[in-house]
Amino acid sequence: MKRLLKIFFSSLCFLFHTHVFSQNMADTIMLLQEVEVVAKKYTEVIPAQKLESKELQRLNSFSVSDAIRYFAGVQIKDYGGVGGLKTVNIRSMGTNHMGVFYNGIQLGNAQNGQIDLGKFSLDNIGEISLYNGQKSEIFQSAKEFGPAGSIYLTTRRPRFEEDKSANIKAGLRFGSFDLLNPSVLFDYKIKDNLVATFNCEWINSSGKYKFRYQRVTPYGEIAYDTTAVRNNGDIDAVRMEGSLNGYMPGGNWKIHVYHYESERGVPGAIVNNVWRRGERLWDKNSFIQYSLTKEFGFGYSYKVNMKYANDFTHYVNNDNKLISVDNIYKQKEAFASVANKYSVLKNWDLSLAYDIQWNGLSEFADVNRLSQWVSVATAFTIADKFKTQASILATVINEESRERESAPVRKKLTPAVFMSYQPFNSSDLVLRAFYKRSFRMPSFNDLYYTDMGNAYLNPETADQYNVGILYDKNRENRFLSKFHVGVDAYYNLVKDKIVAYPKGQQFRWTMLNLGEVDIRGIDATMMMTFDLSGSLSLTGKVQYTYQEAIDITDESDNYYKHQIPYIPWRSGSAIGMLSWKEWGLNYSFIYVGERYNQQENIRYNHTQPWYTHDVSISKNLKLKSCEMRFSAEINNLLSQDYDVILNYPMPERNYRFVVSVSL
Repeated sequence: MKRLLKIFFSSLCFLFHTHVFSQNMADTIMLLQEVEVVAKKYTEVIPAQKLESKELQRLNSFSVSDAIRYFAGVQIKDYGGVGGLKTVNIRSMGTNHMGVFYNGIQLGNAQNGQIDLGKFSLDNIGEISLYNGQKSEIFQSAKEFGPAGSIYLTTRRPRFEEDKSANIKAGLRFGSFDLLNPSVLFDYKIKDNLVATFNCEWINSSGKYKFRYQRVTPYGEIAYDTTAVRNNGDIDAVRMEGSLNGYMPGGNWKIHVYHYESERGVPGAIVNNVWRRGERLWDKNSFIQYSLTKEFGFGYSYKVNMKYANDFTHYVNNDNKLISVDNIYKQKEAFASVANKYSVLKNWDLSLAYDIQWNGLSEFADVNRLSQWVSVATAFTIADKFKTQASILATVINEESRERESAPVRKKLTPAVFMSYQPFNSSDLVLRAFYKRSFRMPSFNDLYYTDMGNAYLNPETADQYNVGILYDKNRENRFLSKFHVGVDAYYNLVKDKIVAYPKGQQFRWTMLNLGEVDIRGIDATMMMTFDLSGSLSLTGKVQYTYQEAIDITDESDNYYKHQIPYIPWRSGSAIGMLSWKEWGLNYSFIYVGERYNQQENIRYNHTQPWYTHDVSISKNLKLKSCEMRFSAEINNLLSQDYDVILNYPMPERNYRFVVSVSL
């Protein structure tokens, strides 16, 4: 399949200019009757942090994980390079507490609970949203009420000009690490209420980059200082996805198909100046999902979601200094959900949802897990000032495994309450608060993996408290046209917390139960847009997080009340985007403060802060019906040497160039 796609992308360069998909319309003037549209206005109780397609296009982001770094309260684990594993957690809750939803349906990995966001390209993404607690909406599947935080990836919605029934866009990224990344997007309007889309890309990179590896003893002496090239970070991957979108009075439906296939090297940790590079990983991830939403005139709506996923992973470790490993893992998942919403009054809604999901894993353990969720939720508004949403989620999990004859049936009730209040008639100032209890089952690896599994591991629970204030002002045709500032203070208490550490290999983890973790923090965001002239505008965004996440399990422990590993006290980001006519100049800055790489906060485990500066320049060019875009990026402008995860050095200064053509 990869070979055919490589031939396809090569041929596309020669054939692209000869094909323009369009549908000529008769030169006719039509008089349409006036139509009045009446809809119920919806305002989120607690708005999400969002990045939309235009911002995503301008940021120096290669994948979804790169873009999410610009959200407040987020911690990214990045092992370096184009193909390195990239996972995310929010407010120190842990990756397994984070739900990642693709077009409204959760991405799953029952084996280790980790979603590698590096597998998802920005080419087909229209919006990325981050919610603390849960999505501020009661009309959703029951499962969406579960996670402690949620990331929603929404694919772009096709739009057609008046005289066209098809769009095509071809792009090429190339740059450092021998990167070659061609892609193609194709939209076709079969008829007015039926649209098909297709997106495909190929990623190939040697993954080789120079780095400086220096270690200093706790006494300030240099143990070793090496300049070398990072090897075994190569990747050869193909991603394909397509959808069929249907529209009908009062509703819509969507069928989406996704396939990702890759072979990559897994660059190991550098320990005591010794390089490990014997690991290889093959992935095949496929799913098909269906969504239907229908609204009736008497205040009733329903939503149906269904999904089937099949994942295949082949992991090999040929390092002669470690135990040889050659394992194949096969996962399957089936999911179905029905959600109902009824508007009792104009400002009062009720919802009821039921989800069922089956997960199966074979190879190192034969496990079957049947999960069921039932949610009941309500939302009401008083005098257009006070908004409240409340929900309760019942979770029932039944599991079967050869590792034990009978597993206990897990049952849990998790409530949530979200509130916002506008003290003045103007909607610019909003006070907000929420409480939520969340619950997550241990993954199959946590429970059954031979080296580290504990078949009787307790589930992890968390209580979240949040209060905040938001001021959002839009002023058209003013010098300061947009102004946004928000501050949230939060407290999380996690019990039976399970923390994952890389165990030599990235693909496998050492699981550690910390007992209780006390998390307190502040997230602050600010955004301003200045209209400097008719064609010149400047947008600036700043985000800052302070958090203290300490282990309070046992007073007798040496690490009692110490900051948990890899959680910085301070972190933040800044973005500046300057637009002038068809030109764009963008700057981004990311800072992660000091942290510790082990439980004990001692000098030997201290990890230095790191920061990066990225800049890019872009130019849009329109030639008749053809639109072209050129951009050049410099990442890590000051060529800082740093590790996100200890002993996994990140790239120094690197470059990327993008060319795209749209018809």
